[in-house]
Amino acid sequence: MSKVLLITGGGRGIGAATAIEAAKRGWDVAINYRGNKARADSVVASIKQNGGKAIAYQGDMANEAAIIALFEAVDRDFGGLNAVVTSAGIIGPHGRVEAASAVGLAELFAINITGTVLCCREAIKRLSTKHGGKGGAIVTLSSAASRLGGAGENVPYATSKGAIDSLTFGLAQELAGEGIRVNSVSPGVIDTEIQPAGRVERVGPNLPMKRAGTAEEVASAILYLLSEEASYVSGTVVNVSGGR
Repeated sequence: MSKVLLITGGGRGIGAATAIEAAKRGWDVAINYRGNKARADSVVASIKQNGGKAIAYQGDMANEAAIIALFEAVDRDFGGLNAVVTSAGIIGPHGRVEAASAVGLAELFAINITGTVLCCREAIKRLSTKHGGKGGAIVTLSSAASRLGGAGENVPYATSKGAIDSLTFGLAQELAGEGIRVNSVSPGVIDTEIQPAGRVERVGPNLPMKRAGTAEEVASAILYLLSEEASYVSGTVVNVSGGR
């Protein structure tokens, strides 16, 4: 039987690339999206055209009820769950910190931090041997910004991803004896639509590898961490950042 993978934020960018590559490797894929149904449906269609199974589910990962409903729908439609990738996220307030508002910060942290924690909570309930599960894997999405700080551009975003680093390591320790591996991928400048206009062209050539990365390159790292090849890897952050 195929293994089942849930990807939040799977309708675009890194999440979409991960969904498509996972299906190629034999995973059945549940794709969550927040607003753009047509784009998520196109990812599903691409997977189905190649013989894979995929279903798209609308849901705001800042909303606890929506998160619970998403996991329940996956239980219903796929009959179980083996792994989760928490790819849903936003950049949030852009610019210096003194320009940030409480409203913007609340949305940023609700999606990037609280939503990720709640998705992990629901995954644990299904995967942990403590709760009758068979184990599995969780991969969170961090960012090179958590190491670099994002000065002048996105310190609040960097802050949210620093929280993901702490979450990843803490959960890895908490769940290692319950059959769940928890790791994170930390992308650098990746050429996806989440990037502010012009940033890829401005920053990419100044990186050690002289270019921005692609969503597919990040997806490859995620799929490695989900695979049996990473069976003894947990609590690790894999940098996919072009040497920076």
